[in-house]
Amino acid sequence: MPETTPVTQITNDPFASVRIPEFKNLMIGRFTFIVALRMMSTLVGWWVYELTGDPFAIGLIGLSEVIPAICTALYAGHVIDQSEKRKLMLRGVIFYFCAAALLLFLSTDFIELHLSNRGITISIYAVIFCTGIIRSFTGPTFSAMVANVVPRQYLQNATTWNQGSWLSASVSGHATAGFLIWKLGITGTLVVVCVMLVIAITVLSRLKPKPPMQQSGEKKTWESVKEGLRFVFQTKEILGAFTLDMFAVLFGGAVAMVPVYAKDILQVGPMGFGWLNAAVDIGAILSVISLTLYPMKKAQGKKLFLAVAGFGICIILFGISKWFLFSFVVLLVAGMLDGISVVVRGTVMQLKTPDHMRGRVSSVGSMFINSSNELGQFESGLTARLMGVVPSVVFGGVMTLLVVVITWWKAPTLRKFEY
Repeated sequence: MPETTPVTQITNDPFASVRIPEFKNLMIGRFTFIVALRMMSTLVGWWVYELTGDPFAIGLIGLSEVIPAICTALYAGHVIDQSEKRKLMLRGVIFYFCAAALLLFLSTDFIELHLSNRGITISIYAVIFCTGIIRSFTGPTFSAMVANVVPRQYLQNATTWNQGSWLSASVSGHATAGFLIWKLGITGTLVVVCVMLVIAITVLSRLKPKPPMQQSGEKKTWESVKEGLRFVFQTKEILGAFTLDMFAVLFGGAVAMVPVYAKDILQVGPMGFGWLNAAVDIGAILSVISLTLYPMKKAQGKKLFLAVAGFGICIILFGISKWFLFSFVVLLVAGMLDGISVVVRGTVMQLKTPDHMRGRVSSVGSMFINSSNELGQFESGLTARLMGVVPSVVFGGVMTLLVVVITWWKAPTLRKFEY
């Protein structure tokens, strides 16, 4: 087994980490950045469905992003651990701004006159492909930065705040995008996205440089990558949490069909689409706030399994719903359960990972977890084409429950885990 620093949590102050000015700046910058990204992803899903009218086209958005993200994730982890993290993070946000600017250009009347809907759609996929590469570096860098700006005894508290910031930004981005599409259209919304990214760059540039925690000398890239993989596969709690979340999100990614439900099944338009998209994140932030003020004291592993199982049930109920309010509520509950999963998994990773390996472990986590969102989006688009939209969503929820049962049986270490 790899050696790790003992797991400790020495604070009862729910605001301990946010009293640190640099952590506060990191959270503000990350919040603004994630709001912009969530607005962009919400808009792209609606935009592509408007251009094509095909649920499978929504699935291809996920595939376009996940292929480069997976292919570069392990190398990205090596680079993150060897790099000055502030500079790497800022480069990633600037590249995201360039991607948003390209999407803005694709939304103009000039492009509409010179390209067909098919041509615009393919161009959108190309931009999203590039963001997949950028994401493989930027997302894990943000995660690795947390441990660089707070003392270890505040890591559980900082992780909860970090997840809360992310989820709050997701809520804001999803809901605001729906409203802005309704009021400003595609082009106007992308202008707002670009402005938000400029604000994020400005705030994050105030952080101090973050050099590598440990220099690896002449260690080769592949040896460094294997070390990160080996650590994850030997640390059963991390491996179990990653695996459970990966497959649950993969099959529970049926919420990618929200544009179809909003436009064709529930018929609530872009405003309703924004709120349905935000429902999961609203529920999650409610959970995170509760867990920040009242942390779980025991049996966190079992609670993780129960939360993921409840998430699967909510996906099934959403799939069969024909009523907007009921659909919103079950997605809200799904988000509350997902929030429990996010906090437990994030805390396990932060507490069990040595400082000098955080980039590599975060990158492996991005392969397991973040990329499963895009794979789940593709899986949902594919099964929607094969089965129909409603059966595909119900199928995803059932498969999520099956994953919980199998992981409960195969991962007793995670089931018994406490911190």
